[in-house]
Amino acid sequence: MEGTKRPVKIMDTTLRDGNQSLIATRMSMEEMYPIIEKMDNAGFYAMEVWGGATFDACLRFLKEDPWQRLREFRKICKNSKLQMLFRGQNILGYKAYPDDVVEEFVYKSVENGIDILRVFDALNDVRNLESSVKAIKKVGSHAQLCISYTLSDVHTHEYFMNLTRQLVDMGADSICVKDMAGLLLPKAAYEIVKGIKEITDLPVQIHSHYTSGEASMAYMRAVDAGADILDTAMSPFALGTSQPATEVMVAAFEGTEYDTGIKQENLRDITAFFAPMRAKALESGLMSTKVLNVDINTLLYQVPGGMLSNMVSQLKELKAEDKYDEVLKEIPRVRADLGYPPLVTPTSQIVGSQALMNVISGERYKVIPNETKNIVRGLYGRTPVEISEQIRKMIIGDEKPVTEKPQELFEPSLHKYEAEMAEYKEQPEDVLSYALFPPVAVDFFKFRQAQKYKADPTLASNGNYPL
Repeated sequence: MEGTKRPVKIMDTTLRDGNQSLIATRMSMEEMYPIIEKMDNAGFYAMEVWGGATFDACLRFLKEDPWQRLREFRKICKNSKLQMLFRGQNILGYKAYPDDVVEEFVYKSVENGIDILRVFDALNDVRNLESSVKAIKKVGSHAQLCISYTLSDVHTHEYFMNLTRQLVDMGADSICVKDMAGLLLPKAAYEIVKGIKEITDLPVQIHSHYTSGEASMAYMRAVDAGADILDTAMSPFALGTSQPATEVMVAAFEGTEYDTGIKQENLRDITAFFAPMRAKALESGLMSTKVLNVDINTLLYQVPGGMLSNMVSQLKELKAEDKYDEVLKEIPRVRADLGYPPLVTPTSQIVGSQALMNVISGERYKVIPNETKNIVRGLYGRTPVEISEQIRKMIIGDEKPVTEKPQELFEPSLHKYEAEMAEYKEQPEDVLSYALFPPVAVDFFKFRQAQKYKADPTLASNGNYPL
């Protein structure tokens, strides 16, 4: 009916994907803390605050307990739902984990404060979502299931509609079109959302990156087609390889049937808070100008935002920044070799690292990381296209790939992990940190114990703090 209001909801990603895409997830809790309450009161439907690379970055680089970070968010946030990005059977790591670890991670995420788990699989292999969905349903939380959007001859409209039906049948509470590389063009955005809405009346959320310069236009067309929720980031951590800017999208819908209801005056202080942080990141080189440019060649290379910022860091460490364009050109070739996986964690890191090694070594597949071998072995699930026999032989020789679900190959492992790290355990969640990133977690546990020992030297005498 003409004039009917259909407000679009906003999920702000500044505290997770915004800073992951532009500054390689280096925003600390100390830096975020003063603005969280104001963001919670801004009128967002949800805030993405956890998951993705934040867990690894907290332990590895920031020396923060990611679980404590989540508890702090929950303590402060009373109005906005808290959302996380969850990699299905890969949890927040870079390989498949046993079901008992997946289930326990879901339970603890919800117990510590998460309202919505956005679950995706890097290969769109729905078998890798089953354990997560079962666990989410068991604790009565919200399972937002993803279409990992990408472009190839295989990834047709029919492919995505078929995937949507599978996600609905699995028990999705909402559907996310997850465009991690900024490949979703306005026409395709309209068609995919319209198609989903013809299949289901579940809420549809759109996630894109500004890498190709198309995202805000795609958002407008997606909303016209019926999209309910948009992912945006506050402008100091938006655009480039991040999301469209929150303030801009709010203004774009103001006074229309899609008016978000968010007031610009509620956003001004938040923008002002993050602006100096952006300036500091640019000055230090943490935010590279390479990830801020619009590049329509993204449609050719299909490289997601977080992958670009990490690739720039890797090349810098190797003193090979001049190889940037060469690596970009190699990425689509490696992706084709490996069966056209969508480029999203962990496949983006695997394809990106392999492309980088192909270029740096001067010979394709001279150096092959174990993760590349595991994709070919079938240990991440089914690739969208079968990998050719020639590539398979080059990478794993005469090994026979597995066809069963990766999790069927694993024994329950929680007790084993707990036994291995018992001397460091201070909370049940520590076992999960260790399960995902053993050496990194142990380094963090030692750091945490050293900090406590500094604060109270008497603790050393009770044997609980091996330094």
